[in-house]
Amino acid sequence: MLGRTAATFTAGIALALLLTACAKEGGGRPQGGGPVAVTTQVVQPTAWNDTLQTLGTAKARESVTVTAKVSEIIEKVHFESGQEVAAGAPLVTLRGDAQQAALSSAQATFAEADRLYRRQRELAAQQLVASSTLDTQKAVRDAAEARVREMQSDIGDRRVRAPFAGVLGIRQVSPGSLVTPTTAIATLDDIARMHVDFQVPEAELAKVAPGNKVSGTSVAWPGRTFEGVVTTVDARVDESTRAVTVRADFPNPDRALRPGMLLDVRIFRPERQALVIPEIAVVQVGRESFVYRVKDDDSVERVDVVTGARRAGVVEITEGVAAGDRIVVDGTGKLRPGAKITAAGDDRDEVAGATKPGAAAR
Repeated sequence: MLGRTAATFTAGIALALLLTACAKEGGGRPQGGGPVAVTTQVVQPTAWNDTLQTLGTAKARESVTVTAKVSEIIEKVHFESGQEVAAGAPLVTLRGDAQQAALSSAQATFAEADRLYRRQRELAAQQLVASSTLDTQKAVRDAAEARVREMQSDIGDRRVRAPFAGVLGIRQVSPGSLVTPTTAIATLDDIARMHVDFQVPEAELAKVAPGNKVSGTSVAWPGRTFEGVVTTVDARVDESTRAVTVRADFPNPDRALRPGMLLDVRIFRPERQALVIPEIAVVQVGRESFVYRVKDDDSVERVDVVTGARRAGVVEITEGVAAGDRIVVDGTGKLRPGAKITAAGDDRDEVAGATKPGAAAR
């Protein structure tokens, strides 16, 4: 009986100690929780450049495959592969012995016809020949002169010249080769300035206009950026792709860009003022985006926002907040609407300024 009483007493003491410990643990927790430490920022307008990224293909400003107008044997080649030539420079001379002989004959015929015409004109002035005879001789002379010009043009076709200044490609012919109008002699490209054509979705058409600045990069030149400007927006939208072709002009003084190169193109719209905040301040839940705005009593409220372009860790806000609003930047994961906050350190007003999109774009 005494042992049972001792056991009961011991169990009671243990239960009392356990309840006391639980009471102390519960009493150590603040009722309702304290303010959440976060970092805030005041939304301010910031210089901003919209960008559109796409892929483009480089093309020479002028480009042609050089061919001959007639079928003939090559007598002499005046260029080397990769040579830079001026407009009108001779490239290939074709044989023209028969045409030279025909020209000499035509010139002799014209000289005789012209001599007879002059004599008959003198006689006609003295009324010794009829006017109709003079007219007939004039027609004969004019036909002979036309034949001379025809032969001179035929001989000119046997000297192939550069239609414009540019860089020649690999030579495809040699002296003694028979060329026809379909034979490629070489390519000729004017690459002092380059065209870059790229596709822009129909939805972005309003954001592109002649004069927009463009930059391009190529895997052939790592770390280098080429600067250009939009010159033309095509008049038609492709019905199958719902995209419009845009052409930009790029200076190419060192001939670094070559026709056919693939460029990563970025289009910059004119700089404007926009509300830009750090990207981490925007909470994304499904298709909804929102931020926590700080109220006067240091509590927060959820505000749905519409985001625009994102770049370099910042995002443009097009709807939802206004200049002067104070929002939570860091610590959004610990918040619920109505929660009290305490700002940890100074407001990060400098975040947007430190990563201004205008500066990043440059």
